[in-house]
Amino acid sequence: MMTARDRAPHGRGARAPRGRRGDCLRIEFGVLSDQGRVRSSNEDSFVADTSNRLFLVADGMGGHAAGEVASRIAASVVEEVVRTGGAGEAGARLRAAVRQANARVYETQRARDEYRGMGTTLTALMFDGPRYHVAQVGDSRAYLLREGVLEQLTRDHSLVWQLYESGILSKDEIARHSHKRLVTRAIGTHADVEVDLRSDVCREGDLYLLCSDGLTDVLGDGEVGGILAGPDASPEEICRRLVRAANEAGGPDNITVVVIRLGAER
Repeated sequence: MMTARDRAPHGRGARAPRGRRGDCLRIEFGVLSDQGRVRSSNEDSFVADTSNRLFLVADGMGGHAAGEVASRIAASVVEEVVRTGGAGEAGARLRAAVRQANARVYETQRARDEYRGMGTTLTALMFDGPRYHVAQVGDSRAYLLREGVLEQLTRDHSLVWQLYESGILSKDEIARHSHKRLVTRAIGTHADVEVDLRSDVCREGDLYLLCSDGLTDVLGDGEVGGILAGPDASPEEICRRLVRAANEAGGPDNITVVVIRLGAER
């Protein structure tokens, strides 16, 4: 499922409209999903829903279209639960939505043999007044560029990230490691899932990036940060530059990027 609200047509490579006014700061965003140069299909999904200030990327796993099904289900459930979830602290609602997505994907893959073993990563960003909340399962990523400094807001749930945190690998070595695709946590592979949640205060000028590993497997943080910090670029143009750079580096996987800029209310 690829959705963009206020709605652009669904479809591979769809771009979202530029955004609308948020509760705290004006939200301007762009989205681009690309098959890459090697894969025969695109198993990534995204949501860009300004009505509920929700953005997410999901990178499906499973092959034979099962990965696409898993990411589409997960994105759809999170969007629906956030939209209809009612009152309550936003971070808790987002975490609950991700856990419901996990249950739905798990039930689907257990019920149908052709989907057995499918799963998906999921990285979601939600704004609530002056705060942002990031929910994370898997090895897609969320970044924040603030005052020229790039920070990865999420930690990868993968074997190579554990090696990185143990000091065995450098961050640059993660993408080149032979076991880089071994995730330790995913949506839908087990009946329940632990969801990482990070919450903090957002600021005018913040630039957020959500991306599947088709981007970060071929571009380092320095390259990503340089593109994000490029002058005179809209979020849509930043998305195009990121995807173009990933494809120029070989494009071995699907590439999905969501870029969100917070500006002052007009």
